[in-house]
Amino acid sequence: MISTHSFDDIACCFCPQAEFNGKSDSLFFNDGVRRIDFVLVYEDEDMKEIDKNRTFQKRKVSASLMKMGMELEAARSVVDEKLLFVKVHMPWDVLCTYAEVLHIKLPIQPNDLCTTSSPFNFLSCITKHFYPSEDLIAKETEYFTAPFEKDRLEYFYVKDRDLFFTPSMRSRMAYYILSRAPYEVRGNIKKFGVTKLLDGGVYKAAYPLHDCRFNVRSKEDECPNERYLLYNEWAHPKSFYKMQPLDLIRKYYGEKIGIYFAWLGFYTAMLALAAIVGLGCFIYGYTTQETSTWSKEVCDPLIGGNIVMCPQCDKECTYWRLNSTCESSKKLCIFDNYGTLVFAVFMAIWVTVFLEFWKRYQAELEYEWDTVEFLEQEEQPRPEYEAKCNHERINPVTRAKEKVPYTACGRCIRVSLGIGTVLFWIVLILASVVAIIVYRLAVFFSFSTRLQSDLKELEPFKEYVTAQMATSVTASIISFVVIMVLNILYERLPRTKTDYENSLTLKMFLFQFVNYYSSCFYIAFAKGKVVGYPGQPVYLLGKYRNEECDPGGCLIELTTQLTVIMGGKAIWNNIQEVLLPWMKNLIFRYCTRVGSEKVIPRWEQDYQLQPIGKLGLFYEYLEMVIQFGFVTLFVASFPLAPVLALVNNLFEIRVDAWKIVTQFRRMVPEKAQDIGAWQPILQGVAILAVASNAMIIAFTSDMIPRLVYYWSFSVYPYGDHSSHTMQGYINNTLSVFDIQDFSNKISLSYFRYRDFRYPPGHHRQYEYSIYYWHVIAAKMAFIIVVEHIVYLTKFVLSYVIPDVPYTVREQIKREKYLSQVILHETNLKLVTKRLKPTMNDNNTFLL
Repeated sequence: MISTHSFDDIACCFCPQAEFNGKSDSLFFNDGVRRIDFVLVYEDEDMKEIDKNRTFQKRKVSASLMKMGMELEAARSVVDEKLLFVKVHMPWDVLCTYAEVLHIKLPIQPNDLCTTSSPFNFLSCITKHFYPSEDLIAKETEYFTAPFEKDRLEYFYVKDRDLFFTPSMRSRMAYYILSRAPYEVRGNIKKFGVTKLLDGGVYKAAYPLHDCRFNVRSKEDECPNERYLLYNEWAHPKSFYKMQPLDLIRKYYGEKIGIYFAWLGFYTAMLALAAIVGLGCFIYGYTTQETSTWSKEVCDPLIGGNIVMCPQCDKECTYWRLNSTCESSKKLCIFDNYGTLVFAVFMAIWVTVFLEFWKRYQAELEYEWDTVEFLEQEEQPRPEYEAKCNHERINPVTRAKEKVPYTACGRCIRVSLGIGTVLFWIVLILASVVAIIVYRLAVFFSFSTRLQSDLKELEPFKEYVTAQMATSVTASIISFVVIMVLNILYERLPRTKTDYENSLTLKMFLFQFVNYYSSCFYIAFAKGKVVGYPGQPVYLLGKYRNEECDPGGCLIELTTQLTVIMGGKAIWNNIQEVLLPWMKNLIFRYCTRVGSEKVIPRWEQDYQLQPIGKLGLFYEYLEMVIQFGFVTLFVASFPLAPVLALVNNLFEIRVDAWKIVTQFRRMVPEKAQDIGAWQPILQGVAILAVASNAMIIAFTSDMIPRLVYYWSFSVYPYGDHSSHTMQGYINNTLSVFDIQDFSNKISLSYFRYRDFRYPPGHHRQYEYSIYYWHVIAAKMAFIIVVEHIVYLTKFVLSYVIPDVPYTVREQIKREKYLSQVILHETNLKLVTKRLKPTMNDNNTFLL
């Protein structure tokens, strides 16, 4: 046994090996008593110089682990003779020591507070079908907890020493020790941590064990089969309609994974309401498209058919009649209507309610999962960070000397390099956006000449496939491809765990924000805004005439862009998340296949799974936050965005669950109180969404010009109608250009173009008309009024809705009180008892 070897012996001879006992589901050493808390995997190497160094490092790690009280047992691979698996066990004393070091909260007594009955209990007979079966996943007993202290063990609720520390706690403590095990000392530089050795290839893998196979129950009597239960009640496609077993997820994978799935589930549930309202808005627009007065004028042969429009490019494009855009004007009515305005305001309020209620739900989880007082000392410094702490400074609080990784100058240089890298990639993204704009301008000319001839034989499609539509769709697809390529390149940058997670989150989101949204912001707020007028167009780079909006407006193009990016991103991500790990595991199993008669142990089955990335669920969060941006920032142009997001998330929850349960090794459990830096990012997006949607309605859609015409320019003194109406809107909002003022003369006397300018012959011809200034004033007034109303509503809601529910506050107070009574008052009695023998008969203290 390990205990028979001295520290020096182990340093020289590694750890003893044990033959596999044939129990494929065993989670214990060969003696069947000591539980496996962690597994290290390495490969036997030839005794070359570099291999000698690696062997020495592995021996030093084993010696360090033994010195810290860990017990080790090695077993050779059943599949590959070169592979060796080192099983790590933490004895009771070591568990107690490191539970105190990590401030792990453990039960002191069962919770005696009565849970308040819900007023909706009568619905339990219906909702129970949407929850995992309680016969399989029993509700856990609730306890009052306190940070563990080894000297007060008798005051903790210890029914069974083997079960007192859960497997996830044991794995977390084991990883803490492994990540700090020294293996080399050179002068003042101390190298330690298994993560460094993993990066250097000394170890092939390091992971805690799954408790069983995901689709087969364990044959071991003491196995809880939690992975099997998670698969059947959560990750299996048949359970798509069930609520998530969050307590079991947290128990098995830790709070950090649990809080992600809790957030994702809550976000998806809140999306259901937004999706219903958005779908209603879309249906309203679809059913009223045929009744729109201005759309009827566009399609009317006597109105739109008699209006000849200006060519949209210089040479290749021809004059065209307004009624050729009949179909696009009808499509625009689906998204550009008064229902969209109501929906945009609704979404601004929805996002506030979502964030406020998430804070409340998060507070409940903090209490239930014992992370309410998740202090900094509970989250230990990363070992990679500690390894770089070579510089001394005076702590401004304690005035004591402490080690830091960088000097003030070094930190400044590091920050500058980080900012410079992010700015470089942002400039690269903006350059790609400019390139796509040039593509739009160049290809539009080509489509304008070719489509007319190529579609002559396909007459039914001629009115649908226009040059503007073809340019918009192809540019959206190219933009999506560029976005995904830049994502892949940026993610390949050298990055280690030493990056601060919040800093990394902010940098990555900033990059993704510009990458995904820049093209949408261009279409919404830049395209078609500076084009000049016939005779004096504005040119980009002195060569390309600035791009104009679709005859129906830029809103329909923004909708197309959002549809392509959101849909393409969702499909790509789900394929990537499902197929890649599945194919990798399939190929690995094929390359290492063994005879069916061989029994593979639990640790080797897990080794055949994919390792979780260093950043854990970082990219899962990033994917959802980017989606949240699409749902909120541009919802005024695409009310179906919440519907697409809801459908995607219903798949996302199960895909992520299936992936981590079946395709990946078990993650090292981590503590987390909240969703971290993503919370302020979501709040920032929510604030920006109000301004973004107000500006889309004001500057991208035609809603404000239509309202100005209806209330002001359709009646006296500007109009000829006796009452407010939309009749004559099209004719009123198209400016006139005299052919005599154009160098390229044709048989027509004049044509029309989209703008608000005085006609030829006016003393201020081709200057902006009074209608233009009315529209601009109305747009600015709309933005200011809507923003102030919505921001005020958001502020009131944030103030009215408390972040922590009243019942949770009371439970926290009760738990604190009990902790003081049980731990502190009991300790005071012990001190008093010890002091009694020091008093003499005259009740005076002996000196």
